[in-house]
Amino acid sequence: MSAVLKAAVEPPDALQVARRVLKAEAEALLRMGEGLGGPFTRTVEWVSNLKGRLVCTGVGKSGHVARKIAATLASTGTPAMFVHAAEASHGDLGMISADDAVLALSKSGEARELADVVAYAKRFAIPLIAMTAQADSALGRAADILLLLPDIPEAAEAVDAPTTSTTLQMALGDALAVALLERRGFSHTDFRLFHPGGKLGSALRTVGELMHGGGELPLVVEDATMAVALLTMTEKRFGCAGVVDADGRLRGVITDGDLRRHMGGLMGHTAAEIMTPAPHTVSPTTLAAEALREMNESRITVLFVLEDARPVGILHVHDLLRTGVA
Repeated sequence: MSAVLKAAVEPPDALQVARRVLKAEAEALLRMGEGLGGPFTRTVEWVSNLKGRLVCTGVGKSGHVARKIAATLASTGTPAMFVHAAEASHGDLGMISADDAVLALSKSGEARELADVVAYAKRFAIPLIAMTAQADSALGRAADILLLLPDIPEAAEAVDAPTTSTTLQMALGDALAVALLERRGFSHTDFRLFHPGGKLGSALRTVGELMHGGGELPLVVEDATMAVALLTMTEKRFGCAGVVDADGRLRGVITDGDLRRHMGGLMGHTAAEIMTPAPHTVSPTTLAAEALREMNESRITVLFVLEDARPVGILHVHDLLRTGVA
């Protein structure tokens, strides 16, 4: 094969293609952000005041994005569901109530499968929000609120496969979800209610849910003998003992390291003389992930849990391992 012919059929450089695509989509996102205005604000207001759910719909790639937007909204506190536009024409329109609103996605705004959903929304005065790149399309004209996407060529112009347009849809859906959760004051605690499983759900658990309390706490008073302290450390099996004052406030902690440092004449001291003062502690409301970070940064395996400076629990790294946080 000649060098000229080989050069003619040489495939394009994959990295150059990837960078071109990412650059094009990043520029499209910036352009969309600059163009956001009143319609987006009204959408947030409408959806935040809904009595029902935001019904996301579409077909093809827009349908896949609509399903993802519905899932993101639902997991962040905004009641939402996905209805496939084609299935809607065969009975699923009954899933849309008068208290709902419809978010319909279509780049062209001319997807035939959306016709019945649009007609249904109009018939029953259900708010219709359109996410499309064509304001003068059938969907754009029917919409009560138009979220207009920049009409930018797809990254794969030769075949016009949905790429840039679906990236824009996905990002605008994320922007809507975040704007709604921040408007609502949605917190990590709320988020965990919708994500109880897996590593994420474990990391969002609080120390109060994982700690040992009551009679399991290895506590001694400041003037306790080291014989008592050692007995407490052995019985409670956390490898440490918390030292409290007469009012029950934590003053320090005795660890294996403290024992080794005072090995000579250890039994002639009180707990207060051996302890490490001002130990690392957490509160019951601290996230498990934050407690793990504190342990890692401080190179410790146990944390006392305090309320009003008084121990109410103790957390061991094994508790975090057991629940999947670490």
